[in-house]
Amino acid sequence: MDTHTLVTTRRGLHAVAEHLLAGPQERAHGTIHLRVSDGGFAPVHGPWRVEGAELVGGGGRVPLTGTLADVAAAAGIAGPAVPGGYDTHADWPAGRPLEIDPAAAATLAGWFARGDAALDAFAPYADRVLWPEHFDLGLVRDEVNYGVSPGDAGHPEPYAYVGPWAPRSGPFWNAPFGALRPAADLPDVAALTAFLLAGRDAAIRPRRARR
Repeated sequence: MDTHTLVTTRRGLHAVAEHLLAGPQERAHGTIHLRVSDGGFAPVHGPWRVEGAELVGGGGRVPLTGTLADVAAAAGIAGPAVPGGYDTHADWPAGRPLEIDPAAAATLAGWFARGDAALDAFAPYADRVLWPEHFDLGLVRDEVNYGVSPGDAGHPEPYAYVGPWAPRSGPFWNAPFGALRPAADLPDVAALTAFLLAGRDAAIRPRRARR
């Protein structure tokens, strides 16, 4: 799959996550947390979820075509908007028709599912959140962020990350925020879990060395 199609789809899904799921959920329930669901993602409260290139809920399916306002109207979602706690981070103008490729959406949903399973294996009792702001799935343990991203402006294709709150040094750390590994290098849950465990070990090793 070409990068342009993947990036365009990811940007559209990010906008859907913010405007049609997280924003309405925040108004109704006071939280912006999203979660991974079968074939895509969903709010922790609310009737609608994204499955592939559709909005699904209440016994109906709404294609993610047209503008965000068009989709909201078809689904009966009143007042689509980003959450109030931050400025919009989805790089998609509200009046531009969505361009969500079903195959690309399935690829990104598969990456989120792989990340969700790996994070659960890595830290089964930690809260995993799909954050609408940066559209990444993550958790925090001992002041270190662990997660997966479908891509962003700095790295357009999906990747996994480990981000200590305090900078670390050493060969494991290859990104300004910590460590990054492309999804292509982590083909299954076991490989992704191993990366997260290696990040945990690399993050705590300097602390042990100072004792």
